[in-house]
Amino acid sequence: MSAPNSLPTEAVSTGRPVDAADRANFTSSIRLKLRVPARMRNLELVLLLVASGINAAAICLVQLGALGEIDSALLTYGAGLTLLVFAMHITMRVVAPDADPFILPVITVLNGLGIAMIYRIDIDDNLTGWDAAGVRQMVWTALAILLAIIVIIVVRNHRVLLRYRFVSMFTGIALLLLPLAPLIGSERNGARIWIELGPLNFQPGELGKIALAIFFAGYLVTARDSLSMVGTKVLGMTFPRARDLGPIIVVFIASMGVLIFQRDLGTALLYFGLFLVMIYVATGRASWIILGLTAFLAGALVASQTLSYVNGRFAAWLDAFNPDIYGQSGGSYQLVQGLFGLAKGGLIGAGLGQGRPGIVPLAESDYIIASLGEELGLIGLFAILGLYLLFVSRGFRIGFAGQDDFGRLLGVGLSFLIALQVFIVVGGVTRVIPLTGLTTPFLAAGGSSLVANWIIAALLLRLSDTVRNQPRAVIEE
Repeated sequence: MSAPNSLPTEAVSTGRPVDAADRANFTSSIRLKLRVPARMRNLELVLLLVASGINAAAICLVQLGALGEIDSALLTYGAGLTLLVFAMHITMRVVAPDADPFILPVITVLNGLGIAMIYRIDIDDNLTGWDAAGVRQMVWTALAILLAIIVIIVVRNHRVLLRYRFVSMFTGIALLLLPLAPLIGSERNGARIWIELGPLNFQPGELGKIALAIFFAGYLVTARDSLSMVGTKVLGMTFPRARDLGPIIVVFIASMGVLIFQRDLGTALLYFGLFLVMIYVATGRASWIILGLTAFLAGALVASQTLSYVNGRFAAWLDAFNPDIYGQSGGSYQLVQGLFGLAKGGLIGAGLGQGRPGIVPLAESDYIIASLGEELGLIGLFAILGLYLLFVSRGFRIGFAGQDDFGRLLGVGLSFLIALQVFIVVGGVTRVIPLTGLTTPFLAAGGSSLVANWIIAALLLRLSDTVRNQPRAVIEE
């Protein structure tokens, strides 16, 4: 059999003339090799044009609804971001031609809708220039896209990250605990999760979640057999040996330190959920789910009784419309106002620029879902959640399509980070679960979250390209 992209061996070795059939086979093999990646990138290009049109329309509708006229300055800034997105697309045509074609358009739309809503809230607050959160969000978006391009260029194969699993563990823990350091650590809204370096402030835990996802994927690949088969059975469940759980226990203790010392319930819950899902995917044992849910319920009960700020969040969740809780500092005012905003939006929304989202505290960050729900309605929120569902499903598909265990766990872990964060935020805003203070990925104002989520998207794109280019096992009879 001849090679798929070369002329027949006998034609080369014997020197016989190459007939028309040989040329046809050779030409079709080249076309087949080039056409599939080009088709995927062309599909991405079309979707990016649609995404750019949606973002431009959102900005224009916000300006017409809130100002009654169109300001070309902001559209110019948006055009600059669009050029960066297309630069990322061109980069992938060169270094990652087989990457998933849906991820970049999806996050482009989400990021653009977030900028439009943040800008809309800036109009209510009469903020312009660097004081406007929308302008800062655009700057952070540009930085995030550039970093995503660098990640795609530098990380040419996701398996390289497996070598640095323990480096990722220590890096993740260091980033997680960095806000506790004196001088640079900063407390906001009761949570100590920020660092300040001169005029710049950053939330290092956002990058820490990526490092810990890489560590979990790498460590569970090497320790999966001992975690799933070796251990002591108690009440029908197999518990792993302590030496196998050593690094994971260190990470779990660090997560609990976030809850106790940094007063950040959302981040602690995010790390705990990431650990639980990845260890379940690695071992396939349902006992981990039972143990994890038991530990979560026990921890939530103890925290609600011993930590005042956790108790306050539970009280605001369970009895939000109690006048005493509604009026007290840190009570349910934000939660109730968000619910009123969602109710006002109804099915089709008040229209971009026509609502009053600025009434809700932190409407541009923690409560941007309520802001979008008021002006886009239930239909708009379902469309946004559908975009998240598409992003997460593509990530899971990328993970499970891989032939190496590290790639599977990394793809599932990074996708689950986005899925769990969206659930925690939307669940808190809609009063399904207590509020936690996390931000909505790609939508909410916040540079550190935006940078981290674009890096997650870049890693998934690189992973999808590597998965499609990896050799397939062939069994011949």
